[in-house]
Amino acid sequence: APPPLRHPVWTRVGGFALLLVAAAVWTLRIPRDAPASWLTPGPTRPLEARLTYAALDTYRAHVPMRGQPPAAAPLPLRELARLEERQDWQGLAAAYLYAGAPRQALATLRAAPASANRDSDRAVATALGRGGPPEQASLDEALALLDGALLQRPDHPQALWNRALVLRDMDLPLLAADAFEALAHQREPGWSTEARAQAQRLRDETLARGRAWWQAFEATKDLVVDLGARLPLEEAARLPGSVRLAFYDAVRAAPSREATLRLLPLADTLDRAYGGTVLRAYVTRVAARDFLRRGPLARDYARFVRNKLPSREAFLEALKRSGEDDLYVGALGYELRDGRPVDTDAFTRAADGLGDPWFHLLAERERANQEVRAGRWWKAEARVLEALRTCQEQRLDYRCADLRRWLTDMYLYELHRPADASVHALRGWQLAKAQGEWELERQFLQELAQVARLHHRLPTASAYLRESLARTPEDRHQRGYVHRNLASVAWRGFRVDEARHELEQAMASGLPLEMHGALVLSDLARFGPMLGAADAMRRALSELRQGEPRPGERALMDFIEGQFKLEHDPVAGRQLLWSAITQAEAWPDDANARRALAYAHAALASEAGRTGAFTEVLALVGRQLKRGEVPERCVLAVSVQHERTVAVALGPAGTVRGHYAPGRTAPLGQDASGLVPAPLQDALRGCARVEVLAPPPVHGLPGLLPPDLAWSYRMGPAATEGLAPREGTHLVVSGVDTPVALGLPRLPPMPPTGADPLRVTLEGARATPSRVLEAMGSATEVELHAHGVFSPELSDASLLMLAPERDGRYVLTASQVRAQRLSGAPLVFLAACSAARTAPFPHESFSLPAAFLDAGARAVLAATVDIPDSAGRFFNAVRERIRAGAPPAVALRDERLRWLEAAPGDRWVHDVLLFE
Repeated sequence: APPPLRHPVWTRVGGFALLLVAAAVWTLRIPRDAPASWLTPGPTRPLEARLTYAALDTYRAHVPMRGQPPAAAPLPLRELARLEERQDWQGLAAAYLYAGAPRQALATLRAAPASANRDSDRAVATALGRGGPPEQASLDEALALLDGALLQRPDHPQALWNRALVLRDMDLPLLAADAFEALAHQREPGWSTEARAQAQRLRDETLARGRAWWQAFEATKDLVVDLGARLPLEEAARLPGSVRLAFYDAVRAAPSREATLRLLPLADTLDRAYGGTVLRAYVTRVAARDFLRRGPLARDYARFVRNKLPSREAFLEALKRSGEDDLYVGALGYELRDGRPVDTDAFTRAADGLGDPWFHLLAERERANQEVRAGRWWKAEARVLEALRTCQEQRLDYRCADLRRWLTDMYLYELHRPADASVHALRGWQLAKAQGEWELERQFLQELAQVARLHHRLPTASAYLRESLARTPEDRHQRGYVHRNLASVAWRGFRVDEARHELEQAMASGLPLEMHGALVLSDLARFGPMLGAADAMRRALSELRQGEPRPGERALMDFIEGQFKLEHDPVAGRQLLWSAITQAEAWPDDANARRALAYAHAALASEAGRTGAFTEVLALVGRQLKRGEVPERCVLAVSVQHERTVAVALGPAGTVRGHYAPGRTAPLGQDASGLVPAPLQDALRGCARVEVLAPPPVHGLPGLLPPDLAWSYRMGPAATEGLAPREGTHLVVSGVDTPVALGLPRLPPMPPTGADPLRVTLEGARATPSRVLEAMGSATEVELHAHGVFSPELSDASLLMLAPERDGRYVLTASQVRAQRLSGAPLVFLAACSAARTAPFPHESFSLPAAFLDAGARAVLAATVDIPDSAGRFFNAVRERIRAGAPPAVALRDERLRWLEAAPGDRWVHDVLLFE
């Protein structure tokens, strides 16, 4: 058995996986000496999925297991051996899948030659679950494999079928129906009939939910324009959120006491749905108003919501003076929705004064918007999280979903924290589905698409976007939104022609491209002219600049325009790119400013590399990483701008060697091998150690230089040479008591290797995140021996699993580390699985090592991959070399070579990196 890894084993299995696992039992009773035909299918198929092994792909009805499946019979080992001897990897994998052993199936399929068949079967095994990723990640990976198989062979029947199942279990029923129908057109006996039935059922059920929502929506609209309209009581019980929105407008538009009191049954129905009597009290209070004064305002309100008033401003001013605060709040709500400027303070005061928690939550959301505009995002975040707690206590699910959408947008666009956005987008989507809120569902599908796009789960992002469009295909605004975002997804996946096609469809909508579309159009300028591109860019930037863009947005717009112009007017293009950099450097906490800063530097570096100005590349990369003056020797700079790579090396004599490559055809991934050509590597071989300046997306990737070179990633100004002061403590965290529910093996305590009077240990239940953070504050050396995990659904950087606090929290995150002040400038050893991994963001590094450096650490050693328990000895040996006087890069290089000489198979030591 392999040694235990320093990361948790997740055991969650999702809908698709449960169906497969429940069915994957060995129901055939085969003697041990049976011929190879022991895989002969029975009368029904135990897997809902399709395998490409020909003997098992004859159509049979799927009969899912109900209750506990019978115990699996043992596999005929002799026959398995024969399959392996014949290298029949598909047959062997099929046997494992039928026996409910997907991990063995995946291991077997790794030996099979690359093909669409292999990817389809791998997707089935992945969706069964490998004991590693959680449900969503398994489905994401399965979808990516199936999309890859269909790129190779668009009519692949098994991949089409399995893709439909994955989409169904991602809860994307209209896309799943399309996939089933594509298979049905192939007219395979049995399979086509079942596929057509599945497609019909999925489409009918989904569109029926949509029709129910639209019917309720239309019924509620009638309340404002028709005083005798039917009261939508059944709809109120089924869709209390949407009906409550319209109920408020109906009360506001009622021109008389009688018309108001007529709405009492609807108020009572909604009160029963939510609990309490808030809405009955509202109707009663309004009915007691003086309708000689209120009546005309109510009639004008009905015209206002239908855009029938000649002067909105005069009406709003009349409402402000009228004392009819509910009308004023309702009208201002429409102004806010449409993006028109309003007196936000007046709105929030009036909303709070209504005494209805529904409007208090709206007021809190608008106060949070003000705080975001003022740059106080932390106050806005705390305010909305508190409002969300209030909302949940009041059971106002519709408003809760709205607050989760607000949080999703803030984490995506203001703070660039897609893992946090993912939490709220998923929960908001679940709320919307539970409430039957069809329109909210569509909005959350688009939020989830943005999360997936930023996490580079591109097939998933595309699927969410296409499902959202399938729900409202006739809506021009939705078509424009979806196609410009599909263009962004295709661009990130290096599918240039597809990105062009999607962007052309977005431009055909007649709507401005907005920021995402303009950014892709700017990128595509490098690949030749597009018809109408200049006009589309001008309209997009004009629209974006008409409002009140914040500093980061202005910088990003200058980058977009500068990159677009660079191809036909280099002088103007460079001026705009430098304008973007100058603006962005003044706003380091603005996510858009950070994007503009990274993108503009990369564009200028690529342009300098293209023209052979390699010294300029060094200066640009050094400026981007805030290195200060770049050393005159033993430096490597690497910059990647999508398809373009430039690398510059300064050898021991200070000679400049550069390489520019414009033809990358795939995303960078999790390995930097091949970015630095051999001649540049050779130019560095005389260096005692090499300082690597590599902005994202290269920063933190393993494989950039060979293992016999001593090198480190550098960021920020150079630290004082030599060892950190020894008067501080040497903190060692090991033997941690992680929560029992995680099922993690206990890593043993790390005994001292010699006399160390400054050593301080935190072990067992004492090793909580708060105690570890406090102890690190003054330490000059920190060792963290713990379980680590990288999961984009949980965090944008790796997490360390520690002992639980009293409130149950047990993880140490990059954000917590970054907020700490490490006054001892410690040398940090992160002996945990994947501790150096980060989400694949093209413009910034958000990782545990980067967080430690930001907090004041002098240097950090960490691995980007899973490491065995024996890794503790490796990190201890590196530490002892540093204590003996070796520079950290040299100590890491020498110990790596010694370790590989003794154990050449320990590939993980290649992926232990140094950050300084």
